[in-house]
Amino acid sequence: MIEAADDLYQKIKAYNTAVDGDKLRRAFDFGRQAHDGQVRASGEPYFFHPIAVANTLADMRLDLDTVITALLHDTVEDCDVTLDTLQSQFGASVAQLVDGVTKLSRIGMQPHQNNMQAENFRKLLLAMSEDVRVLLVKLADRAHNMHTISFISKDEKRQRIARETLEIYAPLAERIGVTHLQYDLENDAFAVLHSEMNQTISNRLEFLVQQSEIVIPMISVELQDVVEQTGIECSVNGRLKTAYSIWRKMQRKKVTMDQLSDIMAFRVLVPTTDDCYRALGSIHAHYPTVMGRLKDYISTPKRNGYQSLHTGVIGPENHKIEIQLRTPEMHEIAENGVAAHWDYKNPELSKRTIKVKWIQELVGILDEESGADEFLENTKMDLYHDQVFCFTPRGDLIALPKGATAVDFAYAVHSKVGEKCCGVRINGKNRQLATELENGDQIEIITATNARPRPEWENFVKTGRARSGIRRSVRAERMVEFSLIGKTILQKMFREYGKPFRSRSVEKIISVFNLQKLDELYAHIGEGRLEPELVLEKLHPDLATSRKIPKSGGGGNGRGDAGAPMLRIKGGYAGIAINIARCCHPLPGEPIVGIFTTGKGVTVHRKDCGNLSNFSDAPELWMDVAWEHEGPRRVLARLNTVLSNEPGSLAAVATIIGQQGGNISNIHLTDRNADFFSFELDIEVKDVEHMHTIIAVLQANNFVERVDRAQSS
Repeated sequence: MIEAADDLYQKIKAYNTAVDGDKLRRAFDFGRQAHDGQVRASGEPYFFHPIAVANTLADMRLDLDTVITALLHDTVEDCDVTLDTLQSQFGASVAQLVDGVTKLSRIGMQPHQNNMQAENFRKLLLAMSEDVRVLLVKLADRAHNMHTISFISKDEKRQRIARETLEIYAPLAERIGVTHLQYDLENDAFAVLHSEMNQTISNRLEFLVQQSEIVIPMISVELQDVVEQTGIECSVNGRLKTAYSIWRKMQRKKVTMDQLSDIMAFRVLVPTTDDCYRALGSIHAHYPTVMGRLKDYISTPKRNGYQSLHTGVIGPENHKIEIQLRTPEMHEIAENGVAAHWDYKNPELSKRTIKVKWIQELVGILDEESGADEFLENTKMDLYHDQVFCFTPRGDLIALPKGATAVDFAYAVHSKVGEKCCGVRINGKNRQLATELENGDQIEIITATNARPRPEWENFVKTGRARSGIRRSVRAERMVEFSLIGKTILQKMFREYGKPFRSRSVEKIISVFNLQKLDELYAHIGEGRLEPELVLEKLHPDLATSRKIPKSGGGGNGRGDAGAPMLRIKGGYAGIAINIARCCHPLPGEPIVGIFTTGKGVTVHRKDCGNLSNFSDAPELWMDVAWEHEGPRRVLARLNTVLSNEPGSLAAVATIIGQQGGNISNIHLTDRNADFFSFELDIEVKDVEHMHTIIAVLQANNFVERVDRAQSS
């Protein structure tokens, strides 16, 4: 332990000669004593973990208080230590950082705790907005936990930790630019969640490593010669891409690993920005380029500050390779993100000057969401997208996720612009609001005082800000319309039974129906969610209606066929039939929407279902629905599959599906020739993630030529 403390001190002293060694050693001894007797699942003393986290942060050249926080980050949660004790011994900054990390310790993605996880995610964002070092400690903590996750005995727990790592922590690491932690988190999580696919890709990479021991150095030398011929000093480093990045590309391009050619990446470091462009020109002059692979992140950096030139070329000996060109300063930012800007000598100045804009943008969504579920959905959506850069007519730059539309742009300018937009001019030409934007587009939003957001916009917007704004406006508009209808219906009901109608009397019983406002009660009646007889009966129990009236109360659960997944209607009530659309076969985990039909109930579609366009002119029929996370979880997924016409191919597919926990319910042959045969395959799965896992494993099989999900019709 003494050696570990000395090693840590020397590591910090290498970049901060003024480091307070006494304070560091006191923190080291304090943490060691606090965790005395505790062991990790691996059998190692628990304090080995805080030491590892502290070393990671020291490698990132962070200030002393952050490193000390790493040594003490579990003492409040796991030991008999108070924040007051930490503040008295190590200062207010350390105590605040430890408190922030402690509050984030139970963030999870358990499917049974949507509201809880959303609220915890709010806390994470708010804590980060105060001091980004809290997140840096948490990411380093999670990275070391993932390195040792194999020692956890329960598979369910490993899966949960890996899933939250891939869905929360890795995207956050990417967004603040800490690339090396992002890659570590992604690959370790991938190995747990998709072990068979990871093993398949890893085995292939091991084979390629043997070949690349000669190929990568050879290409590196040749690239260096090409660049240095222009008089530019450079260093070149080559590597094979990670298993997770290869898998993502396989998923995106719907190809097998054998069909991927660009699995080698090379980094070229040159002295200046001007040298980056000159070196790029030299490389393009020597090698054929791969169309569509040139990206200039120097002139238009990513939101996390990342700068580099990316290109793809057919390099030496016809190897398809990816090349990144950057300066050493750009490389430091690419690896360590916000930590690269941190002044270890003056951390308070760093806190004031480092602006993590995207966090503030996400926190802004808090004021626009109706519930925690929507917040989580929209923030997760914001975390995963790449960017396009567009301009206002005045030349202001607006960064949006890739695939964003004019409506997203309007809401990015201001929520009121989004609410009043009715058209758009892109580069001076009139275009549809659903038009996807491209880098460099100039956008002019046309507004009108009587314009209102339309429900169908939610089918094509990409940003959480736009989605939440549309939902808010549509809810408000529906509330007004249905409230007027509902009040009229209720007044008529009272007249039929010879009872006087008084709004004040009705208002006194709204709590019986789990509602807070009188207009909400009227709206539920107008929408058909609440029987007006129930209201009459609550005010006049002496009345006996001629028919059976369902009990009041807000259950809102419904089932379709036996064995179908549980659904709930947001803000809904019992008595509404729910059916799963046969055109698109929505799965738990997918965004869904309900279409209300009088006498038939609610039919649930995927939000990208083509048949939803039939209801674009009837916004009053659209309902918010969500998957329940309890009850039966077996649903039907339909896959289009093409197999080699060889003995045993169908048996291999059936075996894979069974091994992955799926069940084949129907096979429909659609085509057959001498080489291949095609069929529709209906399988029972738990959710959309389960389906994607089965597809990924099938794609890796030699018998499978192609497999993808059947599109809605």
